[in-house]
Amino acid sequence: MSKEFKTGIIVILIIVVFIWGFNFLKGHDLLDGEARNFKVEYSKIGGLNKASSVTLNGLKVGRVDDIEFNETPEKRGQLIVSFSIESDFEFSKKSIVRIYSPNPIAGSSLAIVPNYDGEIAVSGDTLAGEMEENLFTSIGERLDPIQSKLENVIVSADTLFQRINHVLDQKTTESVKRSVRGLELTIADIRSTLGSVNAMLDSSSVEFSETMKSTRKITENLVKVTDTLANSNIGEIMRKAEVTLTSVNSLLVGIEQGKGSLGKLVNDDAMYNNLTNVSKELEELLREMKINPKRFVHFSLFGRKAKAFDKEKNTNNETSQ
Repeated sequence: MSKEFKTGIIVILIIVVFIWGFNFLKGHDLLDGEARNFKVEYSKIGGLNKASSVTLNGLKVGRVDDIEFNETPEKRGQLIVSFSIESDFEFSKKSIVRIYSPNPIAGSSLAIVPNYDGEIAVSGDTLAGEMEENLFTSIGERLDPIQSKLENVIVSADTLFQRINHVLDQKTTESVKRSVRGLELTIADIRSTLGSVNAMLDSSSVEFSETMKSTRKITENLVKVTDTLANSNIGEIMRKAEVTLTSVNSLLVGIEQGKGSLGKLVNDDAMYNNLTNVSKELEELLREMKINPKRFVHFSLFGRKAKAFDKEKNTNNETSQ
């Protein structure tokens, strides 16, 4: 065997080992046989790139082969990730391929969340995908609107301070100082007034105590009165009063309807006329007794007769001769 032949064999072995080692470092083992290829569609990939590892239950089983845009008009901007699996582990088409970041420093990877229900996935199938939000991405998405609002607040505060500096010129500053001095004097007057009030309260504390005692006695008397009212049979009293009022109402209704003597007296015109005539005759009688008393008390030694009643003279208040 010549040296040239030996050298050629060594070169070929080195090339084969280099190719195998290069693919092995990229995650593709040429000795594992035929790999299965799958596709997943994402709206964003979060730092995923070619040769990123694919894991299944934490075990590396493949790598990302290609990332390209979806060319269909209705899904323009979507990304199609192609990856290969060199393991013969079976899972269904309902499995989910999730993009995740194992740590803040490393890049993103694919993790197959296997599902065993339904039809088994085969090479060439398109699986469902989702993206796992890591801590830093979640914090960044939440801090972005806060940062925007904070910038607006800072701009508003800067504008406010500029306006305050514009308003607080030398003249305004002096006015504020005078106002503060006036406020100090006002506070001193209030303190003096409070001292006077405290002194007055101290001097009238005895009278206040007596007033409180009197108030307490009045309260006790009111309590006794309320207890008496509470213990009394208010309901029975009200019932009797109701019965009395009912009787009075019945009596008034009878009077109004002309029942009884009082009702006839109130409603019977004939009785009223009779009483009027009796009253008139009684008045004439009294007037006659006053004018001619001798007609009613007659005494005569010589047998003289009493004078007859003269209605006309009685009406004119004249004495009969």
